[in-house]
Amino acid sequence: MKFKKFIFKKVNSTNLTAINILKKTKLNYGMIVADLQSKGKGQYGRKWISIKGNLFVSFFYNLDKIDLSLKKLTKLNSNLVKKTISNFYKKKILFKEPNDLLINGKKICGILQETIYKKENKFLVIGIGINILKNPVILDYPTTNLCEITGKNIKKNDVEKLLKFNFEKKFYNYFRNK
Repeated sequence: MKFKKFIFKKVNSTNLTAINILKKTKLNYGMIVADLQSKGKGQYGRKWISIKGNLFVSFFYNLDKIDLSLKKLTKLNSNLVKKTISNFYKKKILFKEPNDLLINGKKICGILQETIYKKENKFLVIGIGINILKNPVILDYPTTNLCEITGKNIKKNDVEKLLKFNFEKKFYNYFRNK
């Protein structure tokens, strides 16, 4: 399975862009990538702080043929992101419910899932923000980034390509075994 990729310089939010594309097309699977978000969304209506050089991506897919609960999909999606990050950082990465990945107690990634209905079809939109180059300073919530913790110059495109590959491979295998 291949996710059709849409690339933008700047969007309000990759999730909102995914929802708009989803509603205007007949696609069942897609991926939105942006260099910047002006109104990135976090959990519980919070703002996601978007810093240029970090990865902002949303995937969407049709849930009609997927017989997993949203809780299991949350775990699956976070594991795919965790697997991607672990390719660059070999030490422990923790999942903190409901939607964060932490390294050494510091947030490296946020994941926001939203269910959307289009006619009789149900879709899941997964927004992912990974701190690659810089991390925001958030009062009472420590953050980090991949370049800082690895001491390496990690390219955003390398992380993006691997993330896309991991999502495509997982869903290809899932549907192949159906």
